[in-house]
Amino acid sequence: MTTALCPGSFDPPTNGHVDVLRRSLDLFDELIVGVVVNPSKEPFFSLEERQALFTGIFGEGIVEVIGFDGLLVDVAKGVGADVLVKGLREGADFEYEMAMAHMNRHLTGIETVLLPTSAEHRFISSSLVREVWRLGGDVAGLVPSVVLQALEAKR
Repeated sequence: MTTALCPGSFDPPTNGHVDVLRRSLDLFDELIVGVVVNPSKEPFFSLEERQALFTGIFGEGIVEVIGFDGLLVDVAKGVGADVLVKGLREGADFEYEMAMAHMNRHLTGIETVLLPTSAEHRFISSSLVREVWRLGGDVAGLVPSVVLQALEAKR
């Protein structure tokens, strides 16, 4: 049985994130979504809100959702992950994620699967969604409906 850990800030989860996660469900026996807590940043959605959004997106029991801070490879080891999954949108993502994949393998031997986001989602990022939303733009096609509802509740 292969367990994959897909880490990210997911603030908020986008259709691009969901695309990568749904496709990962087809590739691995178990999928854990790791929501990163970055103490140096003020999140738009709290850790608990982001975790609840994933439950709303996938339902109970489809994916396990955890929050974490600290070294990713330590978290992966702690949850028994065999592989890390990272989504790629464009070339800049590739360079960064390759460096991280090499470092993670160097530290613990864990492999990273780099999964390209589907073409229709390549331009979507959480920061872009937040910016468009703050300026009053329509983000309905960029995020799952449960995320859109949570955004609207913050207006």
